[in-house]
Amino acid sequence: MAARPELQDQIRQLPHRPGVYKYFGEEDSIIYVGKAIDLRKRVSSYFTKQDHNKKTQQLVKNIRRIEFTIVDSESDAFLLENNLIKQHQPKYNILLKDGKTYPYLLLTNERFPRLIPTRNKIPGHGRYYGPYANVTGMNLLLELIRALYPLRTCTYNLSPQNIEAGKFKVCLEYHLGNCKGPCEGHQEEEAYNQYIQQIRQILNGDLRLPKQYFRDRMTQAAQDQQYELAHQFKLKLDKLDDFQSKSTIVNASLSNIDVFSIVSNEKSAFISYLKVMNGSIVLTQSVEVQKKLDEPDEEILAPLIMQMRQEFESESKEILTNLPVPNLPLPGVSITQPQIGDKRKLIELGLKNVLYLRKEKESMNDRSKDLNEVRIMETIRKDLRLTELPKHIECFDNSNFQGDNPVAAMVCFRNARPSKKDYRHYHIKTVIGPNDFDSMYEVVTRRYRRLVDEGASLPQLVIVDGGKGQLSMAVKALKDLNLWGQMAVIGIAKRLEEIYVPNDPLPLYIDKKSESLRLFQRMRDEVHRFGITFHRSRRDAGTLKTELTDVKGLGPVTADKLLTKFKSVKKIKELTEPELTAEVGKAKARILLTYFRQQEEPQQS
Repeated sequence: MAARPELQDQIRQLPHRPGVYKYFGEEDSIIYVGKAIDLRKRVSSYFTKQDHNKKTQQLVKNIRRIEFTIVDSESDAFLLENNLIKQHQPKYNILLKDGKTYPYLLLTNERFPRLIPTRNKIPGHGRYYGPYANVTGMNLLLELIRALYPLRTCTYNLSPQNIEAGKFKVCLEYHLGNCKGPCEGHQEEEAYNQYIQQIRQILNGDLRLPKQYFRDRMTQAAQDQQYELAHQFKLKLDKLDDFQSKSTIVNASLSNIDVFSIVSNEKSAFISYLKVMNGSIVLTQSVEVQKKLDEPDEEILAPLIMQMRQEFESESKEILTNLPVPNLPLPGVSITQPQIGDKRKLIELGLKNVLYLRKEKESMNDRSKDLNEVRIMETIRKDLRLTELPKHIECFDNSNFQGDNPVAAMVCFRNARPSKKDYRHYHIKTVIGPNDFDSMYEVVTRRYRRLVDEGASLPQLVIVDGGKGQLSMAVKALKDLNLWGQMAVIGIAKRLEEIYVPNDPLPLYIDKKSESLRLFQRMRDEVHRFGITFHRSRRDAGTLKTELTDVKGLGPVTADKLLTKFKSVKKIKELTEPELTAEVGKAKARILLTYFRQQEEPQQS
C-alpha cells in the first residue's frame, strides 16, 4: 500500500537510527507507537510490504502524520515505547493495564510496627510487601501471621513517654490474647521486634527462621515440663507447615526466578507469570490481552515481562520463558528457555495455567454466544407470536436474469447460526420464464416433500423473500403437502420492516432495532448471496459452452474438456495450433482455428 505524498516526504526524512515512531490518525490523535533499530526501514515497511494482514492494512489507511524520536540504543527505544503506550493508550497497540489497584501488606515503621493491608503506597510509611495478585491469598497470609504473632492493631503513638505517662489502656484484643499490651508496657520492644523479624522472613517467602524459632521454643517448653505452652508452640509450627504445604514447592535450590509463559489464539494472547522465591511459588498471575495487529507472541510477551516485573516489584536476576523474546533492557538479568529439569517444569506449570485460562475464556465466549442466540430466538418467538422457539429457520429466494437460467436458493439457520451444510441450490424445472410465484411454489414443495420422505425434522419457521404473492404460494405448497400448521411462514417485502403473515392483508411492523429483524435481514442477505453466486456460475458456464458447442464439428465433450482445463474461451483462443493439436487432435484444432478467424473478420472490416 503506497503512502500518501505527504507521508512519503516524512518517511524520506527519517534517519537510519534506532528510535520510536508515532502514527497519528484523525483529529491528530496517536493511533500507534512502535520501536525500531532502523527508523526509516521499519516505517517504510508498512507502506511497501504487500502481505500485511487486514488489521495492519486498516492501520496504514488511517495514518495521517508521523513523528519520531531518536534514542541511543534498542533498549532505550523499548523503554520509551513502553512508557508512551501507557501514557497515550493508542488504538492499535496492545494496552498494558496499570497495576495501581493491586493490594499490598504494609509493615509500618512505627515503634511496635503494625501489619496492615492497603492499596495505596505512600513513601515513608514503612515497608510494602507485594503487590498481591490475589486478595484472598493475601488475606490468608495476613491471618496466618496474626495467628502466629500477637501484633497490635491500634493506631496509638506508643512512644516511651506516652506509655510511661499511662495515656493508653489495653483493649479487647489484649483480653482475647491477640495482643500482649505494649500500650501499657506489658511487652518489651525487643521481644516484639523478634516477632517483626520473623514476619519479614515470612513475607519474603522464607519460613525457615520462623519454623526454627517455634521448634526451639516448643523443645525448651517441653524440657521445662511446660507442656501446655509446648503444645501452643506446636500448633503454631503446624500452621506454618500447613501453609507451606499449600504453597507450590518446586526446588529449594531455585530462588528468585520469574517465569513467563504465553499462548494465544486469533483474538487474544494469554500470559502466565510465576514468581519463585526460596524454592516456593509465592505469586501467580494469568492475564489476557487483546491482539490489535495480529502480533506474534514474542512481540506481545516482551513488553508484558517489563510491565509485570514492574507491577510486582520483581528484582529477580533470572527469567524463564517458553519462547525466545527480543533483547530486553534488563542489565544483569538472564533470559532462557529451559528444555529439561525443574526449570522446564516451571515453564510447563505456567503453560498449564494459560491453557486453562484460554479454554475457560473460549468456553465463556461460547456460553455467551449460546445465551445470545437463545435471547434472539426468544425475541423472534415473541415478535411473531410463535408457539415454540424457532431453533430451525429456513429462508428461500429466487434468482433469474432477464428470464434466463432461473434458479432458487435456501439457507438454513440452526440456533440462530448459519448451518451451511444444510444450504441448498435449486434448478427451476417446472416453470418457464421469469415467474417468481410459481418458482417459489416449486422449491418449497420440493424441499419439504424431500424432508418428509427422508423422515427429517421440519423447521419451526419458514421465510420467503417477497411479499404477499410469494408468501401465498409458499402457503399453498405446504397445504398441498398436508404440512400447513406444522411450521410458521412469513414473507419479507422489499422493505425489511414489512413482515407479511398468512391471512393478514396488513404487514407486521417490527422495531428496526429488534434482534428479530436483524436476523431476518442477515438470512435474507445470505440467501440472496448464495442464490446469486449459483446463478452467475450457471449463467457463465452456459455462455461459455454455447460459444464452443456452436462450432460445427466440435462436440460437447471436447468443449467441456477445453473449458475445464483452460477456464475461458479467451484463453483457448490464445493457444497456438501445436498446443491445440496436443489437446484435441489435428482435425479439431483446425476446425477451432478456422472458427476463431471467422469470428475476428467482421471486427477488422
